[in-house]
Amino acid sequence: MSITLDRIFNVSLVGVGGQGILLTSDVLALAAMHAGLDVKKSEIHGMSQRGGSVISQVRFGARVHSPIIPDGQSDVLVSFERMEALRFAHLAKPGAKILVNDMDRIPVTVSSGLQAPVEDLDRRLAAYSGLTLIDANPLAIKAGNLRAANVVLLGALSAFAPFADEHWQAALRERIPAKLLEINLRAFAAGRDAVR
Repeated sequence: MSITLDRIFNVSLVGVGGQGILLTSDVLALAAMHAGLDVKKSEIHGMSQRGGSVISQVRFGARVHSPIIPDGQSDVLVSFERMEALRFAHLAKPGAKILVNDMDRIPVTVSSGLQAPVEDLDRRLAAYSGLTLIDANPLAIKAGNLRAANVVLLGALSAFAPFADEHWQAALRERIPAKLLEINLRAFAAGRDAVR
């Protein structure tokens, strides 16, 4: 079953290396393809293997010409931890949904003493009206594996993306290894339930 969109839908996914951001954006792009939409995807992961920032952007619609989402144009911003949500909030358009894993990963610059920690993170994040904090880590553990926290966030995102369940299921089955599929399906469902 195909769907029709009268505009381009933009999703930015941000976090640090090792959090499964690229896998998550792959599944999102596949779901859009299974829905019959044109899809473009970009990613920036320079120092990701050393815990640096990772950004992946996915755009889908009837016809998409560029993979890059202009600042302030993301319909949904998904952050795999709280500090990255603050760092990349400028990507979200006014009224965007901002989904954030309610966890903190202390940057190397802070743990090494090169930079002071952000003292008012809670207050600064609360300023975004579309913010939803998700306890993805405990939900992933309950599903069977902490490493499925990214799929919990994907499940939360699915509540705001215009795809049928069959599109998500096909994408997950295509991208997740068979031995990990059941855990990830549970994680996906937990994420979707967390925002309903």
